[in-house]
Amino acid sequence: MTNQRLAVSLPGLELKNPIMPSSGAFYYGLDHLDDFDLNKLGALVLKTTTVQERLGNPQPWVIFNQAGILNSVGLANPGLENVKRDFIPKIEAALPELPVMISIAGETVAEYVLLATEFARFDYIKALEVNLSCPNVDKGGMEFGVDPESAREVIAAIRQVTDKPIYAKLSPNVTDIKPIAKAVEEAGADGIVLINTVVGMSLNLASRSVKLFRGTGGMSGSAVHPIAVRLIWEAASVVKIPIIGVGGINTVDDALELLLAGASAVQVGSANGQDPLIMSKIIDELPDALDRYGFANIQDVTNGLKPLPEDQASWEKEQNND
Repeated sequence: MTNQRLAVSLPGLELKNPIMPSSGAFYYGLDHLDDFDLNKLGALVLKTTTVQERLGNPQPWVIFNQAGILNSVGLANPGLENVKRDFIPKIEAALPELPVMISIAGETVAEYVLLATEFARFDYIKALEVNLSCPNVDKGGMEFGVDPESAREVIAAIRQVTDKPIYAKLSPNVTDIKPIAKAVEEAGADGIVLINTVVGMSLNLASRSVKLFRGTGGMSGSAVHPIAVRLIWEAASVVKIPIIGVGGINTVDDALELLLAGASAVQVGSANGQDPLIMSKIIDELPDALDRYGFANIQDVTNGLKPLPEDQASWEKEQNND
């Protein structure tokens, strides 16, 4: 039975609670059916899928360090046709009632449009997460999501071919997130997902070489949580569409902090690798956490952040009342 205190209504996604895995964290879900009852989740987000199958970068794909996880998977996935034929029917058979969103990524605008068109044919797929942090071959290797006009172009093109809700997943590797968030909203996005991984690098001192084949990789885990809080807060200040927050969630308090910054729901990523039950535990802990911090329901957390203090005295007063 759904606890109405935890329920969240987003475009295309009626969530019994605000917790879902981030794209890639649960692959296509089938490998995690025995972890816990996945119907407990608010939604399931499927692996980022490209037009052609991708084998990914040379191993290692993941490096653990003191700050979190550095990955260079390279969008490894079975490709559009294989996912349509071999994965979606099995997921639907196993989890027919769970809201599902699939992540898509293209190297050109045309590839994004093709992916959106094909996956929109599935009634079972309730929404599209558009990963805008991939190389834009049309414009010399730049990520679509770091430029407002490129991001606008992709979302507008997808909007022309589907009525499915579109969630634009934006990159944190930018100077100012606000114009990009505004651009995708104006182009027709129904929601935003923030953040993707932060670009990082790790070196082998003994061999004087890079630890990842491509040198840089995507940083996730606890270290990026404050960055996610800041970018969600900034984006929420300029858009009216809902935000799904992601970045460094390890505890129920981490999840609530992203909600308080302006998110309406959250995705949990790297923590699943450390504890496959982490999302189930956070869901169980949400009601007590709401009571502890004096929130009637999840929606009150999203709308609960106070304005920035006007002076030091008022800020100190607030800290003493926490």
